[in-house]
Amino acid sequence: MLVTLAFIAGVAASLNPALAQQRRGRQSAPGQAAQSTARALSEEIMLRIVRAEDERRWDGSLSPLLSDRSARVRRRAALAAGRIGDERAVPSLVTLLQTDRDAGVRAMAAFALGEVEAASGADALMAALNRAAESGEVRARVIEAIGKIAAALPKTDEARTKALGEAVVFALDAEAARGVRGNRRIILEGLTAALRAAPSNAAPTLAKFLSHKDARIRADAANALARLRTGEANEQVRPHLTNDTEAIVRANAARVLGVSEDKAALDALVERAVGDTDERVRVSSIRALYLLKDVRGAAPLLGRVTTLFAAYTAARAGGGGGIAHPREAGELLELATTLSRLLANTGDQRAVGWLKEFRLAESMSAPEIEIAFARIAPAAYLREDPFNKISDEATRARLRSNWRVVSSVAQGLGEIGGITAATAGSGVVRLQADAQIILRGLLDDAAIPSVAVPDVLRALAAFKSTDVAEVLRKQLGAKDAIVRATAAELLGELGPDEANARALIAALRATTGDELNDAALSILDALGKQKSAAANEAIKTALDSTDHLLRRRAVALLKANDAGDFSSRIGLVATRNTLPDYRRALARREGRWRATVATDKGSFVIELLPEDAPLTVDNFVQLARRGYFNNLSFHRVVPNFVIQGGDPRGDGNGGPGYQIRCEINEVEYERGAVGMALSGKDTGGSQWFVTHSPQPHLDGGYTVFGRVVAGLDVVDAIERGDLIRSITVTEGPPPASKPASKARRRQHR
Repeated sequence: MLVTLAFIAGVAASLNPALAQQRRGRQSAPGQAAQSTARALSEEIMLRIVRAEDERRWDGSLSPLLSDRSARVRRRAALAAGRIGDERAVPSLVTLLQTDRDAGVRAMAAFALGEVEAASGADALMAALNRAAESGEVRARVIEAIGKIAAALPKTDEARTKALGEAVVFALDAEAARGVRGNRRIILEGLTAALRAAPSNAAPTLAKFLSHKDARIRADAANALARLRTGEANEQVRPHLTNDTEAIVRANAARVLGVSEDKAALDALVERAVGDTDERVRVSSIRALYLLKDVRGAAPLLGRVTTLFAAYTAARAGGGGGIAHPREAGELLELATTLSRLLANTGDQRAVGWLKEFRLAESMSAPEIEIAFARIAPAAYLREDPFNKISDEATRARLRSNWRVVSSVAQGLGEIGGITAATAGSGVVRLQADAQIILRGLLDDAAIPSVAVPDVLRALAAFKSTDVAEVLRKQLGAKDAIVRATAAELLGELGPDEANARALIAALRATTGDELNDAALSILDALGKQKSAAANEAIKTALDSTDHLLRRRAVALLKANDAGDFSSRIGLVATRNTLPDYRRALARREGRWRATVATDKGSFVIELLPEDAPLTVDNFVQLARRGYFNNLSFHRVVPNFVIQGGDPRGDGNGGPGYQIRCEINEVEYERGAVGMALSGKDTGGSQWFVTHSPQPHLDGGYTVFGRVVAGLDVVDAIERGDLIRSITVTEGPPPASKPASKARRRQHR
């Protein structure tokens, strides 16, 4: 499949205003489209749609809605087809894209084809991008869908992937040629499509948008270059690191220069890392210096540490009522990580002295500090608390009472497993032996909290000892599902092995009745890597599971192993929702729902979006009203990315004991977007996140169910470990003019 000259001609034709005004044969007369959308979606129709989405069911009850006389109904049914993801809906979606008289319906058909990710929809999308008379709204959705399909294609379909990527580049080139008349939405969707499709010739085209007057376009162009990990445009990128007036552009420029290991940018990155006024830029520059691996960056970073740590210490003291997790903590952890690479195995006394103070202040609960200390001075690290008193009962009792400490020090010890004699001298053998003794002692202590065991197992696996498989096989029988999941994952990484395969098959049988399906999913993945007939037969047993996710995973693994196509066995989701649940969720669309999140740093307000994600909002409201989130921590904070909370375990693996389906929608991941955290499609539950900055690569992949409308300064101040004190949900009357949440909001970044 090749990008044809006809396609290129079509792009050129779209630049001609006369051609762009040509009407379709079935185009509605003025006012006709408005009349067709007048009929509101009835409760009966919405119940039919939402229930089918929840069950992942595409059948005769939904397909007729794609030809309903109401454009609003057709549009909503098309979204349902995309969410359900059944390839049988592709022909109907293609028909809508090609012939529907309503541009909004055609746009949604394109969006849905992107969500289904089926190669069978690619040709129709390419043709739509080639239509000169097509609206900008539709073309934007088409190019978005092309990017999604290109990213989902198997590696064996290289020709089609290349063609789709080239189509994205051609479309972007056409918009660049239009200059100030270029369509903003097409450009932004095209930039994200480029990072997904990853065409080999994209860099020169992306670089054209680095000089655009629109800061968001400049930021997204740099973001795409960073995710493509290309340095081809670095000459154009470097000036934006130091001179761009928009912080997010400077931050993304730093990312580009880091991933491409641009040595010429060292001085500029150091300057931004220690002196930029915006934390997002400093953090991105610090990370870039980690990737450059140039030791000349260490001294200025240590100077920044001195200033920042003084502020951190003062905030913690605070006249007796100090802050447990000062704002400076996140940036200091980033500095620790970068210094750990620049000063690895040097024993640098200045860095070691600071890390000792920092780990004491953080009570040894920050893995970044432990890892940095172990990398910089491994011998000195093993002489520190708790390792120097590991046999004392008081020390053991302290470890048993705080799983975060065990998890953090285990990660530090695991770093020693990667040290070689070439970098640390002949004493490395003794260091590694001592580290393993400590880790095995932790693993053998039945009183150590099980939530810390996964990190102990990962640390032990890093040493690649001859008996590691035996240790992991034993943990397949652990009570904690996440421990079993970790053991299976690590066994899978060891490659095909008959003894491991037998243990995994037995463990899969034992997962029946688990509240969490994490272990079963990981075991299936590990069995998939065994590449044996016996393993494939075991995977087939999951086709009879009542868990939709297990059936879907089994089908994917068997197909990948050429063991047969069992797609017909995926079936429907056995949803926990009932008719009253659907009615309650849909009723929320009539009001204005807000959630006030009280935290250690103050409160922020989320405007919930029940129109865009009714079941996700309902789940969040139900959990909040029963106090589920009270006193849970923000267990994950990644500066210039997200804050994440809602996990009762606190390690990122917990949830309410059930999964909810994704409700992918058109709301973008701008700054302050609230989304559901996932470990795969349809694995949402109680974990949610808020974005610090625009994250276009998340669009169409994670459910957006709210946006922060007040208190973004509080979101920015939250550090890992800060608590959600409570969440209060309130309902008010809908605004006089309800904002079109499905519109692409590109104005404020």
